[in-house]
Amino acid sequence: MKKKFLGTFTLLCAGLLAACGANAEETVKVGVVGENNDAWEHVRDVVAEDGINLEIVTFSDYQTPNTALAEGDLDLNAFQTVIFLDSFNEDTGNDLTPIADTTLNPLGIYSEQVEDVADIQEGDTIAIPNDASNEGRALKLLQFAGLIEVDPEKGNYPLIEDITSNPLNLEIVAIASNQTARSLSDTTAAVINVGMAVDAGYIPSEDAIFLESAEGDTEPYINAIVARPDETENETYQKIVEAYQTDEVKEIIAETTQNSSIPVW
Repeated sequence: MKKKFLGTFTLLCAGLLAACGANAEETVKVGVVGENNDAWEHVRDVVAEDGINLEIVTFSDYQTPNTALAEGDLDLNAFQTVIFLDSFNEDTGNDLTPIADTTLNPLGIYSEQVEDVADIQEGDTIAIPNDASNEGRALKLLQFAGLIEVDPEKGNYPLIEDITSNPLNLEIVAIASNQTARSLSDTTAAVINVGMAVDAGYIPSEDAIFLESAEGDTEPYINAIVARPDETENETYQKIVEAYQTDEVKEIIAETTQNSSIPVW
């Protein structure tokens, strides 16, 4: 009788443990930049139904989320362009890898002093982001706006010293991306990322005096969900991708960015 009781008890415990295991939540930390994360909050609610606890970790700069992912403090991040990621990997020797496309977020030129790039005057100051990929992208935007010219041999990575023509003798200063919007009180204009502009209260599609075109070779500037290289096929991460790449998320992005961010899946 004692042996029979112990056997039944053991089977009951095993069954309870299996049931508990089936219902256990798996926590996944995704790093994002900025405070406008309605799309990811929607994804969090959707994947919770599959037992995935998606924890959204916010950052205010563009360097820390990659370092945190590489060091294992995050499981995913979703804030950067492919070209920015390539630059980070090259500089640090990491191999963080995109697992899904998200949006194209055009850079914009903003100003509190002028309403058109044609109104920018001799000797005016323009602030741009100082990280390698965004600095080059910003300079190419200023070139497209007709303000400067840069050395074409520098490809996607020109620096301020690679400006070959500056007819207005503009003072172009490179500062941290999260300071570009704040610099508008001290500069004539600034090149600002969409996320930083939205967090500062701007509607890029309405408030930018010049906005990057979504046409042409935009692949380097597409944003991505990124994982460590050995986890690109992780089934849980793929479920999160599936929950993100939906029409519902497209609608949220359109509403929260006033159609300034463009879904690309």
